[in-house]
Amino acid sequence: MSRKYKIRDQERLYFVTFTVVEWIDLFSRQVYRDIFLDSLRFCQTNKGLDLCAYCIMSSHAHLILGRSGDQKLEDIIRDIKKFTSLKIIQTIKELQEESRRNFLIHHFSKAGNSNPNNSMYQVWQQHNHPFELNTEDKINRCLNYIHRNPVEAGIVLSPEEYLYSSAKNYAGHPEKLIDVILIE
Repeated sequence: MSRKYKIRDQERLYFVTFTVVEWIDLFSRQVYRDIFLDSLRFCQTNKGLDLCAYCIMSSHAHLILGRSGDQKLEDIIRDIKKFTSLKIIQTIKELQEESRRNFLIHHFSKAGNSNPNNSMYQVWQQHNHPFELNTEDKINRCLNYIHRNPVEAGIVLSPEEYLYSSAKNYAGHPEKLIDVILIE
């Protein structure tokens, strides 16, 4: 793996992207977005995750994150991906309303079987390409990119209109799904 995509400084903020295998539109259902948000909340409370920005799109999620504790950032990222993978697979199997069950299980199983790091299923692509945010310009560009993602996708007209994004937090709206540490 290229040194460019490693977390080298645990005290810095990083821009990361979690992408569903084959870019499957998994997060078109609220139940899966909620699993992802619950995992972030758990890591904030219990693992020292500093979440500064996020946006959950249909097939991926962008985050700006850091840490405030002893646990390494890459370990927190691993735990988020592991927990959400297990919980999402369980939910797919149990959710009566999931009309895509066979499709999702087939693709997640195929990805898991072709990856020696997994035993059965793989929900997330292996990489997350952490990008160190070591200048104010990099932070601002990534923050803008995250919040404009739903606008560029034609989902909303302004970033604050998108529910599954921290743009509401930054705009000072009281309706927010998860607390973030605002980057000043």
